[in-house]
Amino acid sequence: MPGDNAYSYAVLRLVPRVERGERINVGVVVFCRPLQYLEARTALDGARALVLWPDLDVESVRAHLAAIERVAAGDPTAGPIAGLDTTARFHWLVAPSSTIIQPSVVHTGLCGPPADELDELFRELVVVA
Repeated sequence: MPGDNAYSYAVLRLVPRVERGERINVGVVVFCRPLQYLEARTALDGARALVLWPDLDVESVRAHLAAIERVAAGDPTAGPIAGLDTTARFHWLVAPSSTIIQPSVVHTGLCGPPADELDELFRELVVVA
């Protein structure tokens, strides 16, 4: 049963060759404004990604995903965007882009603890069994 915390989330996708439109889910960003909660969790299956783009620099993609997590966390080492408030950081993280890491549309709902929702979304949408 959903809780009573309004939240928003987006799925982060790796689109190694934008012109082909193929993608792999590589992360989730969860934002709960009432609790000032913002967190991103990412994971890259390098072998899967290399099937779509054999020349992909997997370590570079991992570094970019780690930077997204740091921005969400407000880590000062992530640059000036990380210094914005949680709402502004969330909107920056989910803004449409044409890079190889792209957010989905933003989805909304109600949840209990947002960290639990992040765990569930990450398991359902990103982790490949």
